[in-house]
Amino acid sequence: MAAPRKYPDELRERATRLAVEARKDPAGRAGAIKRIADQLDVHPEALRGWVKRAETDEGIVPGTTNADAARIAELEREVKELRRANAILKSASAFFAAELCATKRDVDREAVKDRIHWAVAAA
Repeated sequence: MAAPRKYPDELRERATRLAVEARKDPAGRAGAIKRIADQLDVHPEALRGWVKRAETDEGIVPGTTNADAARIAELEREVKELRRANAILKSASAFFAAELCATKRDVDREAVKDRIHWAVAAA
């Protein structure tokens, strides 16, 4: 279970929007995050992380977006599930192959016994 969030979503969105807009202005870029964090009573490093994620999602900064990260996580879960299913199927096929082989050997032994009895009876 995820930890409870310290800051409400509305505050996060507002702070992130303000910081992203302030960073677009070259004159106000320096210290924008610290200044906005102090004004909104948010920890500067928390705001820096939110801004970095927002800029990545908007394509301003290269990186993995939230949508891509969610898709990757979903695909990793699917791969894990498929690997587990493959392992189960491999075990099952080995089990049934061994059973089939044992059954075939029993049938072959009976055929040999029948031939021996037939040969002895014919002689």
